[in-house]
Amino acid sequence: MAIPRVEMPEEDPMVRNKSQFLEVNKGLTQEMAEKEAQRCMDCVNPTCITGCPVSINIPEFIKHIENGEPLKAAATLKESSALPAACGRVCPQEKQCESQCFYTIKLNKPAVAIGYLERYAADYENKSGKKVVPEVAPSNGIKIGVVGSGPSGLAFAGDMVKYGYDVTVFEALHEIGGVLKYGIPEFRLPNALVDIEIESLKRMGVKFETNYIVGLTRTMEELKADGFKAFYVASGAGLPRFMNIPGENLNGVLSANEYLTRVNLMFAGKEGSDTPVLHGKRIAVVGGGNTAMDGVRTALRMGAEEAMIIYRR
Repeated sequence: MAIPRVEMPEEDPMVRNKSQFLEVNKGLTQEMAEKEAQRCMDCVNPTCITGCPVSINIPEFIKHIENGEPLKAAATLKESSALPAACGRVCPQEKQCESQCFYTIKLNKPAVAIGYLERYAADYENKSGKKVVPEVAPSNGIKIGVVGSGPSGLAFAGDMVKYGYDVTVFEALHEIGGVLKYGIPEFRLPNALVDIEIESLKRMGVKFETNYIVGLTRTMEELKADGFKAFYVASGAGLPRFMNIPGENLNGVLSANEYLTRVNLMFAGKEGSDTPVLHGKRIAVVGGGNTAMDGVRTALRMGAEEAMIIYRR
């Protein structure tokens, strides 16, 4: 008898909609994870790997879960990914690895829940207290600078330190994490988990500098004089896009970047915040992507009586 795809347990809507910090998805139990792992068909040519941007050995980590060895699964994940707990939550698996699963492309059935299983393995490691540190090559003495500490910068830093490079990440803000911290609400990706991923990189040897604006704190030329041989610029998405219509400059109109940054990183939703946002009772969010959904869900949690999406389609 075929095993149906696992359903992710969720927090009750009447409970979660009152908290900015309570994670919606609860994660899989051991029994659920091992049963879902049994669905993997151990393909000879696993197309799911080709759908993964960092080429995780997906069948291998899933097999470890099936065998009741989640720490080995976490070790396999960390061979290729610096951010398994984050990616298990917010990576669009349905468009990447899961879209290339045998179930999807050949059987027209729901894919193996690769993302859920990735989260399970990463969370198990974090809760176990047994930290898995990937193998790092001996130092080659070559200094590399990474400008920006978002997911791209962190992933690059994790890869380069494995090859023996001396990696320093420069972050303009006071917190490491980039969009993982300021752009994604904690009910989807808790900041504490991002901090755990960062600590893992530190254990591997990556160094971090906060409140450091490359070009202002020190120029590229000055950093080269300090011995840096190369730089990876991971400065993020940049300025928000507006519609250029009348009224965009009125009070109460915010870009998603500013709104989510104030709430997620500067605690604007808390009473007495130094960087508050207006607590409107009727909220409209223009757009229909992930960021729009994060914005409208955040507004609801901050007390909006009506929160709506306005979309062109």
